[in-house]
Amino acid sequence: MAFPTGGDRDSLAPVLIKATPQNKTIHFSGNKITLSFDEYIELQDLQNNLVVSPLPVKNPTINSNLKTINIRLRDSLQPNTTYSIQFGNAIKDNNEGNVYHNLSYVFSTGEHIDSLTLSGNVTLAETGGIDSTLLVLLYKDLDDSAVIKSKPDYIARLNKRGEFLFQYLPAGKYNVFALKDGDGGKTYNSKSELFAFLNEPIIISAGNSPVQLFASSLEKEKKGITTPGKSSNKKNQPTEMVYRTSLEANRQDILSDLSIYFSNTLTQIDSNEIILTDTNYHPVPLTLHIDSTATTVSLHPKWQADKPYLLVLPAHIFKDTLGFTNEKPDTIRFSTKREEDYAAIELRFQNLDLSLHPVIQFILNDAVFYSAPLTSNKWTSKLFVPGNYSLRILYDANENGIWDTGNYNTKTQPEKVVSLPDDLKLRSNWDNERDIVLP
Repeated sequence: MAFPTGGDRDSLAPVLIKATPQNKTIHFSGNKITLSFDEYIELQDLQNNLVVSPLPVKNPTINSNLKTINIRLRDSLQPNTTYSIQFGNAIKDNNEGNVYHNLSYVFSTGEHIDSLTLSGNVTLAETGGIDSTLLVLLYKDLDDSAVIKSKPDYIARLNKRGEFLFQYLPAGKYNVFALKDGDGGKTYNSKSELFAFLNEPIIISAGNSPVQLFASSLEKEKKGITTPGKSSNKKNQPTEMVYRTSLEANRQDILSDLSIYFSNTLTQIDSNEIILTDTNYHPVPLTLHIDSTATTVSLHPKWQADKPYLLVLPAHIFKDTLGFTNEKPDTIRFSTKREEDYAAIELRFQNLDLSLHPVIQFILNDAVFYSAPLTSNKWTSKLFVPGNYSLRILYDANENGIWDTGNYNTKTQPEKVVSLPDDLKLRSNWDNERDIVLP
């Protein structure tokens, strides 16, 4: 004897068995809609799934009760217009959570259901990646300021591949935008919002080709800054100048600067007193750079591999905003890395359009670690820092070596970046080769 198992697990999504009025009704004039299903259902995250087109001034009231969804329209309906209510992934069964994907209820206040479509995709211009939280917007109002002043006529959401699809559209001319709508206002009102646009309106008719949008922001989103509270405990107050170097285990990367980092902003730097020598005290020529915050001093000599060096910092050559100086002289002994500590690379490209001024970007921890212009179908480096990198190709239209954002005011599209699919793992003391076929 044993307890009953309860049967096989339910793996099927709910089934719509009746809609009142019937789906794709014409001459619609009411304000209530009921959808009936074959099992108990519930609604989840309706705010981020529901799309009503054309966009109403007031969203409908929607609730679920046992096996039904009740919709009450709260906005006046336009004449001779096709409406769609798209639920995305909001409907699921009550027991196992099986989702009814992309249910659409469609009706028309006129004599026919509009049937035109527009598809496409949205790519993040700077990285070649995808942000599926962006919205795609269609405007009948072709004034350039409409996307700033008023809400769109139609909205579509992106899937995980960055693709979108508008359905049940009437023929006409539209402006097309994509927006990361941070405040929910459905308008472009912040320079830090990701935004994309087509330079010219599109005419929607039968057989439209997919459109491609590239999103960028004029400014990086500002992160919240937490200011530590003041403490009266003198033990928490600094009592001397504190600094550290970029050396790791007293080894210096021959491909980068030696940097000195200070806890507070410097007000005085006697750069002529900073001395870099070999172990025989022969001076090594260098250039010195101070960053914009005056908290980092970088030394840029021509390093030799596998060589010992001395960095001499005499007393009182630095002074910070608290009035502290480096009270004692400091001599830092270190050696440079060997050539065997680095990787050799050879990248061979197919379908590379050199007329677009391509730049190879090595990405580490979501930031550009190194970049170089590509002037042929082969790129090599004898000395490169080992690691696991992702690769991108920047098409550098203005040839300034960095990615540039778009600007809607001047109808300037952002520079485009292609993210390559496979990471590149570089091993030290190894010839690392890769054939790359571009789309």
